[in-house]
Amino acid sequence: MHSAVLLIEFGAIILALGLLGRFAGRFQFSPIPLYLLAGLAFGTGGLLPLGTSEEFVAIGAEIGVILLLLMLGLEYTASDLVSNLKTQYPAGLVDCALNAVPGAAAALLMGWGPVAAVVLAGVTWISSSGVIAKVLGDLGRLGNRETPVILSILVLEDLAMAVYLPIITALLAGVGWAAGSLTLAIALGAAGAVLFVAVRYGRLISRFVSSDDPEKLLLVVLGLTILVAGIAQQLQVSAAVGAFLVGIALSGEAAEGAHTLLAPLRDLFAAVFFVFFGLHTDPASIPPVLLPALALAVVTACTKIATGYWAARRAGISAKGRWRAGGALVARGEFSIVIAGLAVSAGIEPSLGPLATAYVLILVVAGPLTARYVEPLAAFVGGLSRRREDPEAPSAVPRARTEPSAACEAVPEARTSEAIDVE
Repeated sequence: MHSAVLLIEFGAIILALGLLGRFAGRFQFSPIPLYLLAGLAFGTGGLLPLGTSEEFVAIGAEIGVILLLLMLGLEYTASDLVSNLKTQYPAGLVDCALNAVPGAAAALLMGWGPVAAVVLAGVTWISSSGVIAKVLGDLGRLGNRETPVILSILVLEDLAMAVYLPIITALLAGVGWAAGSLTLAIALGAAGAVLFVAVRYGRLISRFVSSDDPEKLLLVVLGLTILVAGIAQQLQVSAAVGAFLVGIALSGEAAEGAHTLLAPLRDLFAAVFFVFFGLHTDPASIPPVLLPALALAVVTACTKIATGYWAARRAGISAKGRWRAGGALVARGEFSIVIAGLAVSAGIEPSLGPLATAYVLILVVAGPLTARYVEPLAAFVGGLSRRREDPEAPSAVPRARTEPSAACEAVPEARTSEAIDVE
């Protein structure tokens, strides 16, 4: 009887997630907010609380985090990470300063303490790679000149997770400075070793893992990932970091084959993870933190736009491309929930989970809108300001035609602008 109820509940959850995903796909927006709302509906204080299947959902959620980070690691090669780290680290530092500080400051202002401040700093810092990649594809901007700048910032954020996650894992576990330093040293050593081995021997590792039989490839990659994640968690490093490092170590045909096979599993268990986070958030606890979450969302949306603008300007991108880069980086999603989920599981500040849920719900919806409309809005506001400064600007065009030298000087400038700005 117990197993029958478990199957019914879990089957109903999966079916509901599938329908919500189809609904989101029809209107071309991220399903993450719908998954979170589904978790709120099924959790404590929701419309239909779960009973026997919650423990099973918890295991699925843990696998979801592991697969999210594995698939993220598969997107990059070790040489890509090293190259981005060398050339784009100033943008990564600006990104961290502008977007982590508001979260930490908000936690301290609300009296949550230093540990919650470090956690909330991560929630507001890391953008959603999945949502941003989908938005860039939907808007047809993958070939734009500002897109490599956006991707470089996302790569640096993902690489920073390998250092950040062990830090908060140690802080949430309440270990002392000595044990925490040891944990961080292990994480950094492991990351460095994996990058070195992947650069030097990546082809050999991929050849060993690779197989023409999809079943064998799936079993080897999935088994290796969960094994390494378990060992990492036993060492207080973080299962997610272990999975990320496995993904980095694989390249070539093995990475492509594993990505194709694991993508449906990733989507399934990632959806379960968002539901699980919602299960542990009481809907009644969200209204009290809604205004702080909205204020934090507005502030960090502006700081992300500033980050993208600065990074694109540093790369020599035109003004329009700078605004597009900034607007594209606003969305938060899976990483913010992963970080907040660690704090919720550790029982740190009770209001942190509801605040993170409301914050992600706001920005995962606002992110695609800012990506689409920040650049035209900036152009409109800029046009208005120019008209106010020079009310007779439109009448200046005919007069310029009567001055050949001015006209000749204007043509090369217009061509340069056209060449830089890729629409």
